[in-house]
This record gives sequence, C-alpha cells and structure tokens, in this order.
Amino acid sequence: MKTDSLHDLLRPLGSTGLLVSPLGLGTVKLGRDQGVKYPSGFAIPDDQAARALLELARELGINLLDTAPAYGRSEERLGPLLRGQRQDWVIVSKVGEEFDSGQSRFDFSARHTRASVERSLRRLETDYLDLVLVHSDGNDLAILDNGEVYPTLAALKAEGKIRAFGLSGKTVEGGLRALRDGDCAMVTYNLAEQGERPVLDYAATHAKGILIKKALASGHVCVGDQAPQDPVQASFELVFGHPGVSAAIVGTINPLHLSHNVATAAQVIRSRIHNNS
Repeated sequence: MKTDSLHDLLRPLGSTGLLVSPLGLGTVKLGRDQGVKYPSGFAIPDDQAARALLELARELGINLLDTAPAYGRSEERLGPLLRGQRQDWVIVSKVGEEFDSGQSRFDFSARHTRASVERSLRRLETDYLDLVLVHSDGNDLAILDNGEVYPTLAALKAEGKIRAFGLSGKTVEGGLRALRDGDCAMVTYNLAEQGERPVLDYAATHAKGILIKKALASGHVCVGDQAPQDPVQASFELVFGHPGVSAAIVGTINPLHLSHNVATAAQVIRSRIHNNS
C-alpha cells in the first residue's frame, strides 16, 4: 500500500455505517463558475479532464464525493461520469439551495426536499444517496425548526433512498441541533475560522459524522503574507488533530494539487497514528 494514498485510512462517518476517505472531492468546479469564492478564476473542465480527475481521486484512495443541486451542472455531469462505479463512491448531495441565473434561492419545504432528492437520484443515475445535507442559507435553527426538511429526510432514509442526513450549516447552534436530530454536520473549520469547534466536540462524544468545508479556506490559506510555510500541512494538522472530524472536502480540479493534498493528509494522519500507538 502506497503511503501517499488514503486506501487504508478509511474512517467511519459517525455511526452511519459509512466508511469514508479522510479527504473528499468537492465538485462545485465541475458544474459552476459563477458566484464562487475562490482567490482566482478557473475554467470548468471538460468531460475528459473531469473523468481523469475522478480516476486520479480513486487511484489516490478517495471514495467521498460532495455535490449539490446548487453546483450548477455538477450532479448531471457526475451521473454519466460515474457509470459502473457506484460501489466505489460515497456520494453526498444536498437540498434547500438552488442556483439559477447567477442567483441562489432557498426552499426548505417538505415538497421541495423530496422533489430535490428524487431529481438528484435521476441526475446521478443511482437509486440511493449515501448522505444528504441541508444546504443552509445561514438561518440554521429556523430551517431545522420549520418542521419539514428534517422529517422529510428521515422519511426518505426510512424508504432507503438516502442512508444518512444532516446539515451544512453556518452556526454552532445549528450544527449542534443538526447532530442531535440527524447523522452528520458539515462545518467550516480552518486556520482562520474555528468558531464552530463546539460542533466537532459534540460529534466526538456522540458518535456523529463531521465533514469539514473550507479546510483550506477556499484556497485563501495558500495566499497572502500570513500564510504558514506549508499552509496545506498546517491546515490538515489542525483539521485531523480533532477526533470529531470524519473527513475534509477539498474542491480542487488541479491534479497536482489533488495529489499534493492527498500525500500531505496521508502523512499527517499516519504521523498521528504512529505517535498515538
């Protein structure tokens, strides 16, 4: 087993029964180039480049894919690209946010939640999603208190259409509620932003899943005078230093960056395992 891959470093996503690679591949850049918060522009890769990126991710031991209806054409492109590989991937999608004509709009009703999941299943050409997260607009508690989105996801889980559900939120209170009543939370946690750490602490003591978004601050950790000497290593040491973290999502479409991220994450995690043994 290559020490710069993640094949033998799969870890449980809380108590969902899912085993995920410590790094997941975010796919917003496969479907959308408007309204994204990266430090530099990019071109959406064509099918050949996207297929090569997915093949590289799989070779490096990544089995976790993160997508969403709000990621433009990401879901509908992934469906054909992943044909024949469903058993190789843990697929995460979302509900609640739509992105049309350069603008986001939100709908957390029961009707939209169910319709969104059914549409994701069609686009991704699968009969189940491993994890569905509520794509918060920032009003986390209000969304969860509306009494529609979480009960609908629980029903879809009971029907076998999704295996687990949770919230991609923006507040500590929302994250804690999401974990109390669901399976997983996606939280921001990086060198510059650690305000949601209590959500990680709760997950660690209650066997809940945590996915980290913006682990590299959407790429901003790598630029500027305040960047550490090795910002990727410093970021992963922070993220994987917390026992509540299941995986971090990285959204690169650059094969060299992906390979470097995987090698760095593998080194950080193996070093922690060695030091704790």
